[in-house]
Amino acid sequence: MQTKTLVNRLPVTKARINLGALIRRVHNNKEQFILEKNGIPVAAILDVDEYEDYLDTRDPEIKRQIREGQVEYRLGKLTEDLDTFLARLKAKPRKRSSR
Repeated sequence: MQTKTLVNRLPVTKARINLGALIRRVHNNKEQFILEKNGIPVAAILDVDEYEDYLDTRDPEIKRQIREGQVEYRLGKLTEDLDTFLARLKAKPRKRSSR
């Protein structure tokens, strides 16, 4: 089951006043906030796990692995069941960004 991510738009001045509450909502509810200055989007606040997932999608090695996986899938070469794949994925240490 996939959950819908909530994206809220908010003026920077209001975000500054309510930063603690925004952080709680981002962390607990996985909400995302677009911060606006004079009605123009200038920044975003999102959960750190979602941010790391975003960074992963920009990694050339991960992009290569995704492309290879798509080719293997189309050729019918993927034989690993989902449970085995997820167990292998969880066993791999996740590279954390220091950005």
